[in-house]
Amino acid sequence: MTALHFLGAAGTVTGSSYLLTTAAGRLLVDCGMFQGPKSLQALNFRPWPVAPAEIAAVLLTHAHIDHSGLLPRLVADGFHRRVHATAATCDLLRWMLPDSGAIQESEVERLNRRNAKRDAAPVLPLYTLADAEAALDRLAPESFDRWFEPLPGVRARFRNAGHILGAASIEIELDGGRARPLRLLFSGDLGPRNKSLQYDPATPGPADVVVIEATYGDRTRPRISEVQRRKQLADEVVGALLAGGNLIIPAFAVERTQELLLDLSLLVREGRIPPAPVYLDSPLARRATEVFERHRDALELPANSRDPFRAANFHFTESVGESKAIAAVKRGAIIIAGSGMCDAGRVKHHLKDHLWRGDSTVLFVGYQAPGTLGSLIRGGARHVRIHGEEIAVRARIRALDSYSGHADRDDLLHWVVPLLDGAGQVFVTHGEGAALAALGEAIAAAGLPRGLVTAPSIGDGWTLAPPDADHPRARATAAPPITAGTVAGEATIALATGRDWHNEYAEAVLALRHALTAAPDDEARHALLRHVRSALGLPPAGAASGAGSGRGATPRDKSVPNQ
Repeated sequence: MTALHFLGAAGTVTGSSYLLTTAAGRLLVDCGMFQGPKSLQALNFRPWPVAPAEIAAVLLTHAHIDHSGLLPRLVADGFHRRVHATAATCDLLRWMLPDSGAIQESEVERLNRRNAKRDAAPVLPLYTLADAEAALDRLAPESFDRWFEPLPGVRARFRNAGHILGAASIEIELDGGRARPLRLLFSGDLGPRNKSLQYDPATPGPADVVVIEATYGDRTRPRISEVQRRKQLADEVVGALLAGGNLIIPAFAVERTQELLLDLSLLVREGRIPPAPVYLDSPLARRATEVFERHRDALELPANSRDPFRAANFHFTESVGESKAIAAVKRGAIIIAGSGMCDAGRVKHHLKDHLWRGDSTVLFVGYQAPGTLGSLIRGGARHVRIHGEEIAVRARIRALDSYSGHADRDDLLHWVVPLLDGAGQVFVTHGEGAALAALGEAIAAAGLPRGLVTAPSIGDGWTLAPPDADHPRARATAAPPITAGTVAGEATIALATGRDWHNEYAEAVLALRHALTAAPDDEARHALLRHVRSALGLPPAGAASGAGSGRGATPRDKSVPNQ
């Protein structure tokens, strides 16, 4: 029996992971981390649906943490086989996974310092730097377009997905002693056609079962050339410098940063923008850039790009001290820092320094998942909380969508429509509700019967059977869901709305503070606080109460850090 279960990226755009059970053993396609609202991040701590030691192989589509970030935990919990990925993906992971482990440790260390001050129990990180380094020993680099056997009777092949360096779609053939093998195709994240740095996604072979991403399945973007995109960037840079402050660009360390460096270097060389100092404040991005330089032959570069990611006005920071020194630069600089959604990394410190300044500019050049700090800022929030502090948003907030690394609806259809004549089932994943529904309808309209297009939920499973004499298409029938760690409670809210109680809490705290500040006098403030205390069931201020002490509390299990 062959079964496919969806462990993540079902109803959301992160946490990509699919469990394939075959006669030869179980394998995972991707092992990604959930990112975004804290209730969604809590799914990273759920029990594994099967013991990691029972998983016989992992196949990775690419290095982004939402596709690879749970590998250290998987290995720490008992997985001891091989993780197959392209050579460039393996090279990127040798920096990205340890960086992720260091972030887990530092975020929890900061939280535990705060917990100690408020007499709360300490928490443990999702995994450590040592766990991440141990996971690197499992990596097995593979070539594009070459079949290999991760398990006996199971063949796999990586095809260029055009998303980031090393990104692949994965074709899998399951023999099982049948007249012909069952063919599965996992799109991974597909890049748009004519994307900077990457060649167009490869046309895959025929497949019986297709799993396709739908990040932008509900929209089409204007077709613009690289020259037009650089003009857009030049306009934003010039506008930010004329405003008098610095330009802050939150950017993902892999691919987006390298695209920006390439375009900024070309714009300076062409005299389109002044040679303002560019600070790349991300050790991970610097190391990823070195990986790009080593794999230069795999990139599609402009003819006039002599040294595409380097220029005299570029400054790559490494140490914390170098990062802090940037704060002394008050105007005329471009600061690129991670993370791309502003939920971790050094960009949060730069946002604390600049969001409240009216002459500063924040330019978003990537997707902002609902509930993330980046989405709140881009969505027009007037105040945000960063590291527990309230920060006013007075800076110019700008956005460019022309740097997207994801295919839009037309690009997705261009890739999948040639497969529909023989496909027996298409699963639409890695998207939010509207995007999943829109791409599903578009695929059905392109010729696949509507009943053969499904948007699964986390935990859902299907039993798969290949075509035979009586059934010209593969068949997928519902299988019992995997119950361990399925979505419930707060996570359901996070998936449904992109917001959870952590977002509501932060807004409520900010609203209360502003209401108290705006009250006409102290008596009005006392009245408001009495109303809040009453709503919470608390005794009047000053009354004896046993509430409020954390002493004797039971230490929490591992849980997502609550910043």
